Amino acid sequence: MKTRITEMLGIKYPIIQGAMAWTSESELAAAVGEAGGAGVIATGGRTTEWVRDEIRKTKQLTNKPFGVNLMLMAPNKDEILEVLCQEKVTFVTLGAGNPVPYINPLHAAGIKVIPVVPSVKLAKRIATAGADAIVIEGQEAGGHIGTQTTMALMENVLPEVSIPVIVAGGIVDGRGLAAALLMGAEGVQMGSRFILAKECHMHQNCKDAIIAATDTDSVVTGLTGTHGAVRGLKNAFTTKYLALEFSCGASEEELMAMATGTNSLATVDGDIVNGMVQAGQALNRLNKMESAKSIIESVIAEAKAAIKKVQRLAQ
Repeated sequence: MKTRITEMLGIKYPIIQGAMAWTSESELAAAVGEAGGAGVIATGGRTTEWVRDEIRKTKQLTNKPFGVNLMLMAPNKDEILEVLCQEKVTFVTLGAGNPVPYINPLHAAGIKVIPVVPSVKLAKRIATAGADAIVIEGQEAGGHIGTQTTMALMENVLPEVSIPVIVAGGIVDGRGLAAALLMGAEGVQMGSRFILAKECHMHQNCKDAIIAATDTDSVVTGLTGTHGAVRGLKNAFTTKYLALEFSCGASEEELMAMATGTNSLATVDGDIVNGMVQAGQALNRLNKMESAKSIIESVIAEAKAAIKKVQRLAQ
């Protein structure tokens, strides 16, 4: 399945593994690459040394292309940037900040630059600044989200930019990939689906909670603040947080302090009661553990079947 993204990154299928903090490590990135997609190492909350080590571990596990996500709110972002340029990964995705100053340094190192953008205005700005592609991520996604839905972003952004667009947010199967391609995208990014990959190191408690969840079991915290909204599974933490948030029972600083560390508390320690299990809305399709290879093969088979069905309807 060839698109401009597969050709640009040198991958077999137009599937990018989303960067999930505390979760997207070398084993998962390598497994996705070996299966024909593009794996991504997440650097959020990590030390510069850890990032370098994981890049080198990935290179030992696979000779396939892979990327790294640079979170632009990280205090060590400039040090991580230096490591990325030294290690010359295939591509870098950037979010949670202004990616423009990072485009030229990454290009100088021969690295493709793929920022995550939430609107047409920013998509145009990033394209003009020289990004190789962009990811548009709808509010159906797990973790930090914007204000537009995936469908609205596709409708708004795809006709307005000429560089390749990767779609993310609530996409977990081949029907989602087919829909994005038919809308004019060049590929998709999936995070939540890869949580259930056997190669993913997220705590088993989180995986079990996602498998047990249904479509109405995700909520968004932080909608009223300036630090950004986050989607995850309902639990005791989210219930307490939302009660304080919408009753004005705590200041924004107090809410921020309350939320800090809850991602790693769930993901690493397995506390799915007091931690934040970040996952997207398409929960009913997230119902079993399987290898990254099995995930990608099933997504591609479903996408081809869906596209063939549409082709028949057009006759």
